[in-house]
Amino acid sequence: MYGKKHPEGHGHPHASKIAEMDYNENPFIVIWEVTRACELRCVHCRADAQVEPHPHELSHSEGIKLIDEIYDMNNPMLVFTGGDCMMREDLFELADYAVKKGMRVSMTPSATDNVTKERMKKAKEVGLSRWGFSLDGPNPAIHDQFRGTSGSFDLTLEKIRYLKELDMPLQINTVISRYNYDSLEEMAQLVEELDVVMWYIFLLVPTGRGQIDDCLTPAEHEKVFRWLYELNKTSNFDIKTTAAQHHRRVVIQQKTKDKMIEKGEINYSDSISDTASEIDGLKRAPKGVNDGNGFIFVSHTGDVMPSGLLPIKVGNVREKPLKEIYREAPVLKELRNPDLYKGKCGVCEFRYVCGGSRSRSYSVTGDYLESEPFCVYIPEAYRKTQNV
Repeated sequence: MYGKKHPEGHGHPHASKIAEMDYNENPFIVIWEVTRACELRCVHCRADAQVEPHPHELSHSEGIKLIDEIYDMNNPMLVFTGGDCMMREDLFELADYAVKKGMRVSMTPSATDNVTKERMKKAKEVGLSRWGFSLDGPNPAIHDQFRGTSGSFDLTLEKIRYLKELDMPLQINTVISRYNYDSLEEMAQLVEELDVVMWYIFLLVPTGRGQIDDCLTPAEHEKVFRWLYELNKTSNFDIKTTAAQHHRRVVIQQKTKDKMIEKGEINYSDSISDTASEIDGLKRAPKGVNDGNGFIFVSHTGDVMPSGLLPIKVGNVREKPLKEIYREAPVLKELRNPDLYKGKCGVCEFRYVCGGSRSRSYSVTGDYLESEPFCVYIPEAYRKTQNV
């Protein structure tokens, strides 16, 4: 997110310290897949979700212990996800425990009949900071095909109306892929009409059920990023991207261009660090969150991974504290060192604020240190070595 229409710093217990966070020590955000059960059949599902909860998913007491461990890591943001997190019976008890500790908690449930007005009211009473629903198209034809369930679009809008009646902040999550690329203008208009606080954009990573043929081309990625940059200037909602680290590079370049037009020529290299902290609007350290670098994922059975889209197990919270796994796992240490990245990412002047999607590099090449395969940018140093 690089707008300040709905300041995200508010409410976070360490808002004043965010700029000082060291991702080698603590993550900025923790995603906990509380269950893998889900009634939808989304064509892109990274979890390949199942109908029934896994018999070995973390128990209630193990969940409480995990929340305590997360809190002790400088109290990062915590997101309950799935599958469909609403299919976890003790979801609100876990959320209530975390909120009472002073944690900032969000959830991303699927829009199914499990989401009732009573449950939404319960979420508000517990103190969840916002509710995120997925909309992947501006109409039923696109959204329902993507979600693999007829009627999903209309059901989602019905649940959003409930949320509005309860005056809860709404976040819309959208996966951009071949399915909806030609409908983004209409999608943005719908998001505006729904009066959301944030549009959370995901760029498809071909993992789980996601297929590489459904991904946009590198040029189309670039076009989407520039479109989002311009959209943010006029929209009433904030925009945040995931699995789109090179979006940060585009924002820096476009902001630099705007400043040059407004004030005359400025030093381009200096503008990278000056502008980087503005991108997400969160006053973070001047580098971006990436898989295993400020971001960590805990699965329904306790497996720890750099992210849900980079499915390399680096430990399990049943065997070792999350803090120890995050700080000491060799894979995570490599991911937090952009100088180890290969190809053009390894020499790119934007590698500390961008770094490319490590999950997409892994899913396409099998190597999480390889270059982002869907980035068109040729770094200055790489041009010299390759005579480009």
